[in-house]
Amino acid sequence: MSDKSRRNPPLVADKRYGAAKAVQPAASSKPKSKAPAKPGAPKAKTAGRRTAKPRSRSSGGGIGGFFGGLIGWILRLIWRITWRIAAVVAIMLGLAVTYVYSTLPDASALLDGRARGSVTLQDYEGKTFAWRGDQFGGVVTADSVSPYLKNAIIATEDKRFYHHLGVSPRGVASAVRINLSEGRGPLSGHGGSTITQQTAKLLCLGVEYVPNEWKNQAEYEADCRRGSLWRKGKEAVYALAMEAKYTKDEILGIYLNRAYMGGGAYGAEAAAKRFFNKPAAELSPAEGAMVAGLLTAPTSLAPTNNLERSQNRAAVVIGLMRDQGYITEAQAQDAIAHPAQLSEAAEARAGGYFADWVMSSGPEFFTRNTTEDVIIRTTLDPRLQKAAEDAMRFIFTEKVKEGSKAQAAIVVMSADGAVRAMVGGRDTKVTGAFNRATQALRQTGSSFKPFVYATALDLGRSPLDTVLDEPFCMNIPGSGQWCPDNYTRQHYGRVTLAQALRDSLNVPVVKVSESVGRENVRKVAEGFGIQSDLALGPALALGASESTLIEMTGAYAGILNGGSSVKPYGLIDLRLLDDKEPLMGTEGGIGERVIRTEAAQELIWMMEKVVSEGTGRRAQIPGWQVAGKTGTTQAARDAWFIGFTADYVAGVWMGYDDNTPLSGVTGSGLPAEIFHETMVRVHEGLTPKPLPMMAPTGASDMLDPSAQENNPVGSGVERFLQNLLGGGGQGSNNAVTQPQR
Repeated sequence: MSDKSRRNPPLVADKRYGAAKAVQPAASSKPKSKAPAKPGAPKAKTAGRRTAKPRSRSSGGGIGGFFGGLIGWILRLIWRITWRIAAVVAIMLGLAVTYVYSTLPDASALLDGRARGSVTLQDYEGKTFAWRGDQFGGVVTADSVSPYLKNAIIATEDKRFYHHLGVSPRGVASAVRINLSEGRGPLSGHGGSTITQQTAKLLCLGVEYVPNEWKNQAEYEADCRRGSLWRKGKEAVYALAMEAKYTKDEILGIYLNRAYMGGGAYGAEAAAKRFFNKPAAELSPAEGAMVAGLLTAPTSLAPTNNLERSQNRAAVVIGLMRDQGYITEAQAQDAIAHPAQLSEAAEARAGGYFADWVMSSGPEFFTRNTTEDVIIRTTLDPRLQKAAEDAMRFIFTEKVKEGSKAQAAIVVMSADGAVRAMVGGRDTKVTGAFNRATQALRQTGSSFKPFVYATALDLGRSPLDTVLDEPFCMNIPGSGQWCPDNYTRQHYGRVTLAQALRDSLNVPVVKVSESVGRENVRKVAEGFGIQSDLALGPALALGASESTLIEMTGAYAGILNGGSSVKPYGLIDLRLLDDKEPLMGTEGGIGERVIRTEAAQELIWMMEKVVSEGTGRRAQIPGWQVAGKTGTTQAARDAWFIGFTADYVAGVWMGYDDNTPLSGVTGSGLPAEIFHETMVRVHEGLTPKPLPMMAPTGASDMLDPSAQENNPVGSGVERFLQNLLGGGGQGSNNAVTQPQR
């Protein structure tokens, strides 16, 4: 093909359409210069499709263009699907929130969510000293509590509480990040929950506790606390509905009333009263910080469990309050320098052994398993309780070697059986512990001997009657020969009954018991309130039977009150909260007469000699007449001292829980000293009163047994024993009984 043919293109369509195009001048070989476009002037449209600007093949052509278009198509598809799904989810979420919103009751109906009731225990003057069950102190609002408490909770639990809609994505994301960094699952550990979500959880998302639908309340509460993804979603829906239904302060009010804060306290008011004995409106910065700090772990952080740990947590909360501007630097420093302290009642660990005893002795449906809020007024005297606790600590600090595991118990009561103080072990600040004053059955030893002499006196014997103290054995059917011996392993010839009790001689008391009849002795002891099984053999007189300290102390109270039975009691009356009339009253006190008043008064005279002249000298109280009796069992496994003044009866037991023998301890030693320390404190500030005792005729001759050698009653005891033993009072030392004192 020639160059000419390349330079002359063929005819095109404009040739065919003639005139319009034909009149146009031919293109010049020199192009005209283009006039510059005016700024802002629209560009002229180019005629014809061929003159349109061609597409750039660099962006849409080839493999790159294909994949770019594919990716763009996928992204557009994802967007179309995503916004449609989001719209559906939003509609469903809105419907769910609307439904939950419609089921929510008025905020006031959600303030008390306990399944159990509470028991408030008051002392004899009506002052609260202990709590049991699920305690609810009363309704509070976000405005009625101390601002320090309110701000401490917000600073600790949800600092953006007043700025979110119930759910905090930022908080959730932060919690997930922390959980993963600590090696846990995304939903395990930190929850990132807002106060609204926590309140929703406290409400169990609207599911109420129905006893017959759950194995127990613990299972119900565990289900409420589940942290699955589905549960978290439901929780968020419930929180959004609450935000729509209630104001922020109403939500915070529900939280302040329902949150568990340790020590059996539900809600801020109960916690404030439980730990600080004041209303929630009066909490200081340090106290408000301590209560707020409990919310993360109310059981382990409760100040009644570990005050130091609770104070350390409160210091962290104070720092958050300062950093967020709720308190000044000076207030923060003061709160840290002066941390919150427990009230006296709270420090006593909710009444300790005494409260536990009252709860166990009352009707179960009003104490351990009550569904009502119950008020129990008790016989406790806080001053006497402190006296007993201080005495216990003093003796074990000053008189017992370090590392000893020996235990002790103390009971103080009035002559009518009203228990005024109780210590069930060395550790006085406990709740729910084994109570050695009421639960430990131990051999009574010589502390049982007064009931033998009470029987003899009631049958007409005199404290000045005599009995021969000499080697003595008895034949016991099925057991062979039994030979009691005195603690000193010596014998003192003819002694009066008063001397025998004063010096805790074993042979004379066995002879007296046999002469008056074991059944009569058993009947008198049971009449005075010893309910435990009593020994059937002659060792009954030496305290071979077991009893509890509270039974024995109550029996001695019967001697003090003139010979009538006593049932120890701690409950004065029981009523429901807000009721004025009690549902029940005292179930203890003085009962039927056991021995004659004269016999009881003579026995008190004999027991006074035990303290003033005999084995119980360490129990003396300056300025007061004291009567009592020591007791030590076989191998010194138990040591007792029980005694009384005109005002109070006190019993002390000492021993090991595993029955290990005591080393160098008898009833006349440490138990008598514990009694002394207790009663000195008990009687502080009181005017001394004489004991209601009666000396027998001829008491001045008590220390001259020869004056009684021809006493017909005393010789009658010997004649009875001569007949019983077949003419002889002596025998071999087979099966010698361990001496008692």
